[in-house]
Amino acid sequence: MTRLLLCRLDDIPDGDSAGFAVTHPDGRRRGVLAVRRAGTVFAYVNSCPHSRAPLDLIPGRFLSFDKTFILCSSHGALFCIEDGYCVEGPCAGKSLAPLKAVVEDGCVFLAD
Repeated sequence: MTRLLLCRLDDIPDGDSAGFAVTHPDGRRRGVLAVRRAGTVFAYVNSCPHSRAPLDLIPGRFLSFDKTFILCSSHGALFCIEDGYCVEGPCAGKSLAPLKAVVEDGCVFLAD
């Protein structure tokens, strides 16, 4: 299993989100969004399934005002934090592309 260090767990405030640009060992780059809920981190490719645009107009800001959903800043689509499923907006019924996040020794890793 390949693991890629994303950040320290403390880099994502509990109940909030953060954005990252990661480079895979094969040279591919992609934007990643991560949401922390206590000791669990949910990670997704930072790309709206409707427009393929990044979800954050303000870098690292991915959550709705009440912080209960991931928000696409371009058109207001709302996605469930736990599974990336779109519950409202032009991409309703679609999902964000999930990434496997593993928390270990105070660090967050992306794993294959």
